[in-house]
Amino acid sequence: MTNKYMYFIANWKMYGDLKSLNTLDKVIKFSKSYKKNKFKLIYCPPYTLLDAFSSKFKKTKLDVGAQNCHEYESYGAFTGSVNSKMIKNIGANFVIIGHSENRAQGETNLLINKKIKDALKNKLKVIFCIGETLFEKRKRKTHKILSTQIIQGLKNITNLSNVIIAYEPIWSIGTGIIPKTDTLSDEIKYIKSLTKTKLKQKSTKVLYGGSVNSRNIKDLKEISTLDGFLIGGASQDSKKFIDIVKKTFI
Repeated sequence: MTNKYMYFIANWKMYGDLKSLNTLDKVIKFSKSYKKNKFKLIYCPPYTLLDAFSSKFKKTKLDVGAQNCHEYESYGAFTGSVNSKMIKNIGANFVIIGHSENRAQGETNLLINKKIKDALKNKLKVIFCIGETLFEKRKRKTHKILSTQIIQGLKNITNLSNVIIAYEPIWSIGTGIIPKTDTLSDEIKYIKSLTKTKLKQKSTKVLYGGSVNSRNIKDLKEISTLDGFLIGGASQDSKKFIDIVKKTFI
């Protein structure tokens, strides 16, 4: 994986304030130290920090994304909601859609499909999350679940060049448990094969997310089919985030 271009996406979830901006200086300095563009660093903070992060990252190699968006294309009476047009206007270029934490709150594949279509229409790149529960894994329904999420979530989207799929087994998120290397390798191959056969895509970027840290990255980086990582808790600490990137290329 040493020579491969990789994505490292920091999902801050509901953490961070304006003081957090000071912690980003280390990451900006680190990103400038690499002469070759081997990776893309993308921060997805809460909505309240999108503008500040976007301003902070001007003239740097780092990019900004939102953690979700509303499915309605235009402005409207949706109290507390933010749509993809607003996200794009504030300076972000990416958006996470379909995260399991939002699916648990009632997001359906149909709703996710609408969000993805609107995000792409507004020139955002989509980080599309999929994954199975521990119960579904034990019942050996992983491929069925992933297939349904992918086919329904990406329905009538003919070009996936601006869609990055993030495989996040729900049983791994925040637990410290990651899939075995051979198992994860098989799932990534399955996802790429499915998008090729069912969605007629020549190639699809697929990331892994779920308890990624500087210790287990040594095992995860051995999976040559991976295109990067969606990182939660560890991304809130600049040193830990930088260590993950460094150890991916060692």
